[in-house]
Amino acid sequence: MSKLYGSIEAGGTKFVCAIGNEALVILESTSFPTDKPEETLQKAVDFFKQYDESLVAISVGSFGPIDVALDSKTYGYVTTTPKPNWANFDMIGFLKAQLDLPLYFTTDVNASAFGEKILDPSLNSLVYFTIGTGIGAGAIQGEDFIGGISHAEMGHTFVKRHPDDLAFSGSCPFHGDCLEGLAAGPSLEARTGIRGENISLDSTVWDIQAYYIAQAAVSATLTLRPEKIIFGGGVMAQEHMMACVRQQFATLLNGYVTVPDLTEYLQVPSIANNASATVGNFALAKRLAEQVK
Repeated sequence: MSKLYGSIEAGGTKFVCAIGNEALVILESTSFPTDKPEETLQKAVDFFKQYDESLVAISVGSFGPIDVALDSKTYGYVTTTPKPNWANFDMIGFLKAQLDLPLYFTTDVNASAFGEKILDPSLNSLVYFTIGTGIGAGAIQGEDFIGGISHAEMGHTFVKRHPDDLAFSGSCPFHGDCLEGLAAGPSLEARTGIRGENISLDSTVWDIQAYYIAQAAVSATLTLRPEKIIFGGGVMAQEHMMACVRQQFATLLNGYVTVPDLTEYLQVPSIANNASATVGNFALAKRLAEQVK
């Protein structure tokens, strides 16, 4: 019987659960809103129990912050998230109590970064940003995620304010005007009173967003020097955004270091609907299963 691998993309807005084969191909998937922890995770458990006989491991890529330190007393927990009901919740403990399988635990953006590397084996290093309800980033070098005592939290770094945006205090409950507070999806509605998908494409707010997102790309370039930076998430699904970010990036970097052609260097995900996270989770689950044989 062929082996199957599971993926949980635990997003702040929705969960996506999927089953994949040894070729990392999605065979079945389901999604549902991210509600209270027990209710949401029970739906995930029920989905995977259908595949008990063949399922050998699951990887969970979660919104954060999360505790990924294996020797920590709170390993597997969602920690200081502002999402109601989820702070300090033992996600992996809940899943382990009902699923007798090896479980890998990382951030959703790390899973996406790993998936992008699987999809393009020529890459040795990359940074993956999600610009959506929140902002997160995962960085990978070789086979390893960049991080020490925990995972990276590049979405909460601080950026230079746009001169036309000084009156906006930011929407991050922890830091106000950090990158997430200024460029995540909720900041659009907080500024304009209009949801992002309904804002006119010629609105100046998009240039302001692109200015902050380009700063994140410049910082990642100068700090990590990756081969590619990939931007996923709902904000970047706006067709004009990638071109705006590339233009702002070129202006801000101002030729200081050499980078590849920007149409290749700053890219959207290889497959739609953030499915790179699912592919990454399959690969991480497969690697874990091989390690625990």
